[in-house]
Amino acid sequence: MGGDTHPHQEPRRVNNDPRAGKQKGNQPRRDRRDVHGWVVLDKPIGMTSTQAVAVLKRLFQAKRAGHAGTLDPLASGGLPIALGEATKTVPFVMDGRKRYRFTVCWGEERDTDDIEGRVTHTSDQRPSREAIEALLPRFTGVIEQVPPRYSAIKVQGERAYDLARDGEIVELAPRPVEIHHLSLVDQPDSDRSTFEAECGKGTYVRALARDMGRILGTYGHICALRRTLVGPFGENDMIPLDQLEALCDRAASGEGSLADALMPVETALDDIPALAVTRADAARLHRGQAVLLRGRDAPNCSGTVYVTVAGRLLALAEVGNGEIIPKRVFNLTGLTASSGRNERN
Repeated sequence: MGGDTHPHQEPRRVNNDPRAGKQKGNQPRRDRRDVHGWVVLDKPIGMTSTQAVAVLKRLFQAKRAGHAGTLDPLASGGLPIALGEATKTVPFVMDGRKRYRFTVCWGEERDTDDIEGRVTHTSDQRPSREAIEALLPRFTGVIEQVPPRYSAIKVQGERAYDLARDGEIVELAPRPVEIHHLSLVDQPDSDRSTFEAECGKGTYVRALARDMGRILGTYGHICALRRTLVGPFGENDMIPLDQLEALCDRAASGEGSLADALMPVETALDDIPALAVTRADAARLHRGQAVLLRGRDAPNCSGTVYVTVAGRLLALAEVGNGEIIPKRVFNLTGLTASSGRNERN
């Protein structure tokens, strides 16, 4: 994922958060279990995405977990974490739009394009609100963007951030990215401006700050960043870590269920048509066999669909040439989202 990632930082950080560490005392490690669904963590500043996944995996005692798009340590906001079978739907979330609220500090450019980097250029010039607003149309729509030197882009098989850390000069080629919306929402003083951006996959917000600063005759870097939308997941879906931990404590004492924090696996598939099948057809699809579409009730669609049986997610499939071909089959045995979470806020 591009926009807000800062993968060069994560290997350098030492996790001092006991919540992500070993079991307390001499308590035995709890058995892992099958947990299926999405948790949209409101990630706190200072925590890496890898640490966040580890913490949630421990809280849910889950066998499998992964995130849908890195959020760097200095950023807060939406980090969708897939548990169990939801990991099969991660690409659909990563391909969705992202929305950010970010603050640019003017007058300094840094090698990482954010506040944690080394200052490389300075300027006494500060942009006016009018100059900033006049510039925004140039950064809206499909634009060419050079990714930051500290990014996960591969250069001859090596990550760009690894090469940059080793002191090598990294020259990355510009790439087309799409910015659907960009607006100036606040300018508390001459040194800082706050923006909101909605963009497609592969956009680097840090590069956006860098490039705006250069064109405005000053320099700029990100000094605050919050992600407010990832694919189908918005701010109403986010859960702070302390709330998750409190829910975990209540569940352990029998006063609630961690299922209340889960969103259904199929939430990630909001933009994909759903196709209901009979139990007989479901049995064939579950075995990996194609199902013929016939009769007047055959669906009039093609391409990727998600298949349900009796209201339950069964598979991702392709519809074409008169048949349903299963691509990914889901096995949702274990802890899943409670019925109340099946209705979006």
